[in-house]
Amino acid sequence: MAGDPRGARAPVPLVDQHGHGVLHAELGLGTFETHLAAALGARPPAHGTFYDSGAGLALRRWCPPLLGLEPHCAPARYLARRRELGAYTSARALLRGSGIGCFLTESAPHAPGACTPGLTSPAELATLCEASVRETVGLEVLAAQIADTSGTVRSFVTNTAEALHGAACRAAAFVCEAAFREREPPDLREVHRAADRWFRARAPHRARGGEPIRGSGLGREPALVRHLLWSALVTGRPLQLRCADPVPLAGFLREAAGPRTRLVLLPENPHHAAAARLAAAFPHVYADIGPRPAETLAEAPFAKLLFTTRARALPELYVVRARAFTGALERLLAEWTREGVCSGADAARIAGCVGYANARRLYRLGAGEGASSPGAGADGPDEGPSGVGPSGVGAGVDGP
Repeated sequence: MAGDPRGARAPVPLVDQHGHGVLHAELGLGTFETHLAAALGARPPAHGTFYDSGAGLALRRWCPPLLGLEPHCAPARYLARRRELGAYTSARALLRGSGIGCFLTESAPHAPGACTPGLTSPAELATLCEASVRETVGLEVLAAQIADTSGTVRSFVTNTAEALHGAACRAAAFVCEAAFREREPPDLREVHRAADRWFRARAPHRARGGEPIRGSGLGREPALVRHLLWSALVTGRPLQLRCADPVPLAGFLREAAGPRTRLVLLPENPHHAAAARLAAAFPHVYADIGPRPAETLAEAPFAKLLFTTRARALPELYVVRARAFTGALERLLAEWTREGVCSGADAARIAGCVGYANARRLYRLGAGEGASSPGAGADGPDEGPSGVGPSGVGAGVDGP
């Protein structure tokens, strides 16, 4: 089914636990490639093109049929069709055809109600995809808002708890960069000193009319980051931790245990297996299943792993990463079924757990959130023996 548009639909109703908005703007061939490379932590090559890569081939396979083109059409033709339809219509078709039923989207406002220039807000994304969209609030962003309205270090520290509880009323989760080794909350005097340094570092940027969200410098004050993390835990909302390598966080994970604590590890490659082992070790810790489900499912109970795209800027990334996850999972479960590791019913249950059920339970989503597959058509995809893929487990999603 490689050339069939039906094969370009995710066969299970997914909940994406961490992503970002998409760009409003029209994109040329070079600009599009730059965003595609950036999403993979790379730059366009000096020789050749990023379209000739695994990610490029996957994009050319799965995305053109959603815009009315044949799979594997030339990149120039695909971008021309994208411009012909317009950024809004193209993004709508791609997001609705991604197979994701619920998006947990990090908002990055410069000020209350505003979003990062060029990217859709959670509300705008919801309009585009006609699916459930829930907001995750970045602690670095929230700290900048508190600082802007507090004026003094003392007021900032005092207002943090109130601001976090206010944000928790609308947020499905909080999210923060976590690059520290300390296991306990910082001393209040240490927090005040860190906040004072941060305030003074921000002053020149604020005098010039604002600062970039990603350049706030909060990461250079780990005591302040730790203060925000521990304060956020009190709200009872899940806390997503972006971390290159999660192993140094083991002490913090142990100390943070509590009846209302729910921590989710979002590691970088190649640390997903280590994150899964930590999820297995601590009852209150969960992890991104990552791009290689065979590795992570071998390390943690199935109820501790969740699907994540971490897509940003390009709606195509939601499509490609959903297909990559679904294909890898289907192939693994097909192998397990053939070898007698699990039954077909077990395979369907496992796919449902990591695809949407774990996220709905962890983030306390409504019963209908992530329970349907946008873009799949009124009758939905055909279910094979395992119930997790068109024409059987692994059919039609066998790589780029």
